[in-house]
Amino acid sequence: MGQIILRLDRVMADRKISLNELSEKVGVSNVNLSKMKNGKISAIRFSTLEAICEALDCQPGDILEYEKD
Repeated sequence: MGQIILRLDRVMADRKISLNELSEKVGVSNVNLSKMKNGKISAIRFSTLEAICEALDCQPGDILEYEKD
């Protein structure tokens, strides 16, 4: 079975936005965003994903990627 890869770090770098700045815009703690950025989470709420996409002006597909085995 494949896996979902989070590309939050890449999108943040493209947008030149820091973890602290994104945390403030999204309303999610630095610790939780850091876990997302490093792929250390197993789930994400749609409301959080929507807030991240709004803050980064991107689509969910820019952040989430499916990788086959």
